[in-house]
Amino acid sequence: MMLGDLGADVIKVERPGLGDETRGWGPPFDADGESAYFLAINRNKMSLAADLSEETDRATVLELIRGADVVLENFLPGSLGRLGLDPDELLEENPDLIWCTISGFGPDSARPGYDFVIQAECGWMSITGERGGAPMKVGVALADVIAGKDAAVAILAAIVERSAGSLAIDKRRINISLADCARAALVNVAQNVLVSGNDAKRWGNAHPNLVPYQLFDAADRPVVIAVGSDGQWRACASALGLSDLAADESLATNAGRLANRDRVVASLAGRVREMGAQYWVERLQSVSVPCGLVRTVAETLEVTDADARTGVRPSVPGSVRMPPPKLDEHGDAIRTMGWRAFPP
Repeated sequence: MMLGDLGADVIKVERPGLGDETRGWGPPFDADGESAYFLAINRNKMSLAADLSEETDRATVLELIRGADVVLENFLPGSLGRLGLDPDELLEENPDLIWCTISGFGPDSARPGYDFVIQAECGWMSITGERGGAPMKVGVALADVIAGKDAAVAILAAIVERSAGSLAIDKRRINISLADCARAALVNVAQNVLVSGNDAKRWGNAHPNLVPYQLFDAADRPVVIAVGSDGQWRACASALGLSDLAADESLATNAGRLANRDRVVASLAGRVREMGAQYWVERLQSVSVPCGLVRTVAETLEVTDADARTGVRPSVPGSVRMPPPKLDEHGDAIRTMGWRAFPP
């Protein structure tokens, strides 16, 4: 979808009859019977239903591959080769083709990989949730999202490198695994473990390395205060009317505040509870302290360009050109005209 947002012509090849499994991942379904899950990630694509085990459909897909810049797929290892669509052979045949496989656990593993499993196996659930509570997944299928973004980056990098000259097969054969992407996305949490030798743990809405950097309950609703520098700390304490903390030399550095986490958090929690969240947000923002209300998804969408058919607007400098397709909506045109089925 991101590549489509950026202007790529994208043909989505689906199984006849059922199509993409996420078409059935509901309710909710819209008035046309499409699941919200499918609608969220399938704009700017044309749909072709094709049975890859059937000779005519396979020939259609092969012809599309021969005219493509990029093939993106998530078949288990060896599956396409058995269907007569071997990636290595097709890359040899077309020296300009870029082939990206997204898998759960890499090209040498036949394990299927869903986001939930990846979050469990790659450490995310062990650091998500309340302190002392049960492991918890992230509320969005974020491992899937990150892998998709990583794939888009890798594909675009290969296209740029290809534009400078011929590209060896190993550079045109991209393997993205959800597990690799999820492990890399541990970033500073992983580095904490590597440097300290101590395993990471759950911190709820607090931060292992920064204080104060967490959720606080105001008089009416929760508010987040995220202090990332010593200057912000002094401004924060002063804005909250905690001048004694602002002047306390033992709290002047983040390391000092980390050592006195309980005292700092208790002082802020007591003060923030006295007034409404918007009052504190305005005071803190006036002195450039990062903070924010905890908004619901519905509240967020009220101030976001979003549509029930095409989803939330592109996060990249792209555009919405087509709504998500019905299954095989463009099949006849694609079978007849191939890539010319796209409007100029």
